[in-house]
Amino acid sequence: MTTLTPAAAADRTGVSIDTLRYYEREGLIGPIRRTAGGRRQYTEDDLFWIGLVTCFREAGLGIADLRGFVAILRAEHSSQDRVAFLRERRTVLEEKVAALHRAMKVLDDKIAYYGGA
Repeated sequence: MTTLTPAAAADRTGVSIDTLRYYEREGLIGPIRRTAGGRRQYTEDDLFWIGLVTCFREAGLGIADLRGFVAILRAEHSSQDRVAFLRERRTVLEEKVAALHRAMKVLDDKIAYYGGA
């Protein structure tokens, strides 16, 4: 099995080494395999989880939301529980997108107004 150093994992995932440690400390990824000397070794599966957590963070999910989702995934919850969780978060995200579109419309109106002056 191929493993990556923390620096290589950070490079591949686009997050800092500190963020990798934080995600592990918070239980969002891992447990991360370690060498006999205690150095972290990241697997492709770890990189998948890091990518998932990063995507959810970019979508506006907080750490508490992520902990909840990871708990659902790791426990014996049904797929319906997982889907319900994701649908709830998607609804919140849709509301945020709608708010951003309204704000962009106001900005576009102001740009047109001041640009025409």
